[in-house]
Amino acid sequence: MRLLHTSDWHLGRNFHRVSLLDAQREFLRHLLATVEEERADAVLVAGDVYDRAVPPLAAVSLFDEALHGLAELGVPTVMIAGNHDSARRLGVGSGLMRHAGVHLRTDPAGCGTPVLFSDEHGDVACYGLPYLEPALVSAELGAGSSSHTDVLSAAMSRVRADLDARPPGTRSVVLAHAFVHGGESSDSERDITVGGVASVPASVFDGVDYAALGHLHGCQTVNERVRYSGSPLAYSFSEAAHRKSMWLVDLDEAGGVEARRIDCPVPRPLARLRGSLEELLDDPAHTEHEEAWVEATLTDAARPHAPMARLSRRFPHIVSLVFDPEPVAEAPAPASYARRLRGRSDQEIAEDFVGHVRTGREADSRERRMLGEALAAARAEEHAAEAPQEQAAPRAGQDEAGPGVRAEARA
Repeated sequence: MRLLHTSDWHLGRNFHRVSLLDAQREFLRHLLATVEEERADAVLVAGDVYDRAVPPLAAVSLFDEALHGLAELGVPTVMIAGNHDSARRLGVGSGLMRHAGVHLRTDPAGCGTPVLFSDEHGDVACYGLPYLEPALVSAELGAGSSSHTDVLSAAMSRVRADLDARPPGTRSVVLAHAFVHGGESSDSERDITVGGVASVPASVFDGVDYAALGHLHGCQTVNERVRYSGSPLAYSFSEAAHRKSMWLVDLDEAGGVEARRIDCPVPRPLARLRGSLEELLDDPAHTEHEEAWVEATLTDAARPHAPMARLSRRFPHIVSLVFDPEPVAEAPAPASYARRLRGRSDQEIAEDFVGHVRTGREADSRERRMLGEALAAARAEEHAAEAPQEQAAPRAGQDEAGPGVRAEARA
């Protein structure tokens, strides 16, 4: 039995505000072509079909295209809901789709009811475990607690109970959407720690021939029978080193597993560059990244002028800019504020402040002149405000003395 294992399509997701819809369409065409070329007997989609519970219409339309393509090939597909999906929305029409060979598993109550495939060696029971939110399904599944491990273990108990009732030699496959111990995460996965510890042991899947996992976006092998296909596209720069692929799994007559990776199309490579602005603009080593999606981390001590515009002239597909100045040598403990100001002019204090807020870039000659002019204007204004008071005091004294002087004169 040959199975094509994929997951985490995240239809409708953007990459730093860049639409990935065309890239996702290209992947789905590649998936259909792979099914034909490799003569897959079934397709397994381990959750996160959509990126949001309420996906945009363009993503729904793309999913509809994929369903029609899979149905036309006549190759059965088992698909589960992930933590990004709305199980109810994804599951609409599942009864009708089943007749077209597309089996949507979105209801936790159906964990122990498999889709049955057959080949010359007998049956393969394929169980779909949608994402199980512990707080919502622990009571329904009879789990010991509201933890991911207990909830998934309760679901697997139903799988084993059904499998035990089947003829000896029945092979088994489980689809699940979870974080398994030993898996390597990336920045683009939504946290599922609500409801208890996020990760579960791989031993939860003991007793089945193959566990097709979704949720983590890197293709990886937990053990020979427990694997993540990863996402078909990169959804964050933390995935820059990922090799995006699907697993083509051959299940022999005894349940033995042989798996190989099928690479997915790469719409545009990712590059994480670090250095000063001038280094990124001039270094010939970065020539190979000029057509990549770029995340640039600038290490300049002071933020340069218009860095995004300048970088985009060399890297037209730059989508992310990060500032992370290189640390400077630790300065000695500063003196008190009064001591630091002692003996310094207003001009010097103002210039020091400019250098401080700009992380070491001191005021240039034009700025020093502007500061001097501003200080001179402030002094002139202060002097003008005080001058009338100084002049008014003698007049007041004269007014007070005036009548007395005149009285003395009359006397």
